[in-house]
Amino acid sequence: MARRALIILEGHRSIGRIYLREARRLGLTPITMSTDPTEYDYLAAEETEAIQVDTENIDAIVDECSHLRGKYDIAGITGFTTLDESIYATVGKLCRHFDLPGPNPTSIERCCDKFAQRQLLAETGVPMPDYRLATNATDVERFAAEIGLPVVVKPAVGTGSSGVRLCRNVDELAEHTTYLLSRGHIRRSSPRILVEEFAQGPFYGADIMGNEVIGIGTAEFAAPPHFIFRECTYPAPLTDAAHERIADVSLSCLQALGLGWGPTSIEFRWTKRGPVVIEVNPRLSGGTNPQRVQLAYGVDLIAEHIKLVIGEEWNLRRRHANIAATRYLIPDRDGTLDWIDGRSRAAAVPGVAEVKLYVEPKKTIARNGDYLDAIGHVIAASASLDQTAAILERAVDLISWSIAPFPSEQEEPA
Repeated sequence: MARRALIILEGHRSIGRIYLREARRLGLTPITMSTDPTEYDYLAAEETEAIQVDTENIDAIVDECSHLRGKYDIAGITGFTTLDESIYATVGKLCRHFDLPGPNPTSIERCCDKFAQRQLLAETGVPMPDYRLATNATDVERFAAEIGLPVVVKPAVGTGSSGVRLCRNVDELAEHTTYLLSRGHIRRSSPRILVEEFAQGPFYGADIMGNEVIGIGTAEFAAPPHFIFRECTYPAPLTDAAHERIADVSLSCLQALGLGWGPTSIEFRWTKRGPVVIEVNPRLSGGTNPQRVQLAYGVDLIAEHIKLVIGEEWNLRRRHANIAATRYLIPDRDGTLDWIDGRSRAAAVPGVAEVKLYVEPKKTIARNGDYLDAIGHVIAASASLDQTAAILERAVDLISWSIAPFPSEQEEPA
């Protein structure tokens, strides 16, 4: 009998390795297809099969999958990537070609275009910030004046908060517009820029599988003008009424966008109008979110997603109720990392689930204003919000580092 394989398109630095391990635990052989498999160092560390193929060429992927079917029973196809959500649409097309469970590629494509997403949500009355689509600097300036500063300016296509900035005055607006229109910002299509009202209020994120809202988390950001997560807590301390309002709007988003298969994550701000939708992502949240959900509720989002992908029964039943939180380690300057210390001491604190450092001494620290700015994280969990916060604070206080400025800089090391 042929071995059952799970085809994974591309990879992900935070959850890619977990998918490989969960696939094996479920009796599957994970096979990664990537334009450049060497981009994901965990593939070699996990000694997993990887095939180099142009993942933007669906015919080439179909050929590779067809070849593999002589050796494997392809049980399912999924995929993820850190910077390009179009991979999810490719997954949907492949699933349809091979008659496997998967998302609707048309719905995914519309959702990945943030302007198209906004238009579809607006048609059904989903509450959102005011927004405009610009293609040049003149449009950006005019739309910002119409909406009123401060505004959030970002690419119409992209992930990981790449290119997203809060512009508080005309100088910041001009600077960021120039950046987005220049080669300084890596983009996959012609310049399309969203200018949006800055929705002010607490941030919340809803995790959904199929049409079921699993839970709602909250997060705080590092210092503006960028939107980099500093601390994330799961579940959010919400009243039943507030939870119901966010869940109701979440389900309205799924209906408006034609989603409802597989994982979806939806970001909100709670404003004077209540919850307004910042973004709908037709995928599982990356980062440490799956770990927080598992620590808080005992629900393994990655394992349950794989079960869905291969057509098996999945179970989102909560097994316990804890509070889990992540603190990201954010440097305050660019330079060269001299040293970083305290990982083992922080990991030894009771209640700490994980301490992970993304960089090693002598590595260059170059902040870009997105998720890659973090140099590590600490995750903690306990039975109460206050206790988890105290555990997290104690562990983070044990970690310290020093960044030497580049030779041209005059400031002192941290």
